[in-house]
Amino acid sequence: MPAVAAVLLVLTQITYPLATGVARDRVTAAVVLLSALTAVTHAWATRGPRWAAGLLLIVSGLGLVAEICGVTTGFPFGCYDYARHRLGPELAGVPLLVPLAWTGGLYPVWVVAGLLSPPGTPRARTRIPLTALGAVGWDLFLDPQMVSAGQWTWCSPLPGLPGTPQIPYTNYLGWFAVALLMAALLELLDRADVPADRGPAVPVAVFLWTWLGSTLAHAVFLGLPASAGYGFLGLGLLGVPLLYTSARRMPVRSAGHGTM
Repeated sequence: MPAVAAVLLVLTQITYPLATGVARDRVTAAVVLLSALTAVTHAWATRGPRWAAGLLLIVSGLGLVAEICGVTTGFPFGCYDYARHRLGPELAGVPLLVPLAWTGGLYPVWVVAGLLSPPGTPRARTRIPLTALGAVGWDLFLDPQMVSAGQWTWCSPLPGLPGTPQIPYTNYLGWFAVALLMAALLELLDRADVPADRGPAVPVAVFLWTWLGSTLAHAVFLGLPASAGYGFLGLGLLGVPLLYTSARRMPVRSAGHGTM
């Protein structure tokens, strides 16, 4: 099931640049649902139903609270508003798909961060901050893409990065803080349920697709070269070490040598 959902996710994302108007909104909704489905079913298959429920409660629950606080008070991301009635049902001005997007996006980053944690040291010491960094890297793609599509608009007077000035720097600080809390709670959930880290291929593939596929899409198909560069560098903080460690773990076959 996780692999099927991941394949459908990739195929649906490929159609995003081809869609416009209402069709693009529907593709966006489908991408969010499939990303969350991939994350939850993989967590269920590898860690069990209780852990999968905990993942959804922690990440989507905190995501919803953070988003409602954000649109109501401007904290912790800055002043912004969602477009109305474009992504389905809403609560306090926040589309209910948005908390699911947090789950679908954060879970692959969290799995990769765990794979990058050095052996012999407490995993949480590196996994938690790496997850937060990876979440910010993902948002360097997400926010410019959704702002360009009109899914939300920023009203903060604070400056942003060159090339994406409409998105204030406070947004990324808020993402880091919220993702840091989510990752810490996921680590507590891990300790409580004593899960086994196994079968990471699906979330790793989703992570790599998000990193490299989004870079290509932003640079070539969506006309967002600045976010293509920022996202590539941001997720690359995890992606480059992931590729390096994966290459080192691959078995090397040595050619046979004859004897004189």
